[in-house]
Amino acid sequence: MNFSIAAIIRRRFAPQHELSCSWWTWWRLCRALRQRGRGASRESGAFLLGRQEGGRRRIVDFVLYDDLDPHCLDTGIVRFDGRYFGALWAMCKERALSVVADIHVHPAGAGQSESDRDHPMISRAGHLALILPNFAAPPQPRASIGIYRYLGGKRWAAVGRDDRTAFFHIGF
Repeated sequence: MNFSIAAIIRRRFAPQHELSCSWWTWWRLCRALRQRGRGASRESGAFLLGRQEGGRRRIVDFVLYDDLDPHCLDTGIVRFDGRYFGALWAMCKERALSVVADIHVHPAGAGQSESDRDHPMISRAGHLALILPNFAAPPQPRASIGIYRYLGGKRWAAVGRDDRTAFFHIGF
């Protein structure tokens, strides 16, 4: 019953958001990214799991990259070994969820690096990639989060700074 009430409130007050996440899940995610970043000494990241309905994506859980590939953060940047995608897909099937986006942290700004552009975590058109600046150190206002949509063929469309608050809702 609580889920129904939260869903009704979310639809009523945040109907235009394409991506949404509860504040509790977002807080846990940012904390986990900071911890895996080992005191702002390396990048970290996660696959964001959830449900998609009518073009809207709801993040309900996440799996950190290094929980799947224990060596993907060893160089200081994310280098995820594709052999571990099978475990991700099995986890999604078991939980009846899908990967709705991915997220990783950068040491400074939230712009995409050349490596980010050339090597999407999920190379399927429409996939969303988020980048948190300053190794996810608080505060992280939505306007400072880089949000990118993969178009295919190593092409991306960025969600503009002024549009990020309307695009991504953190709340109920």
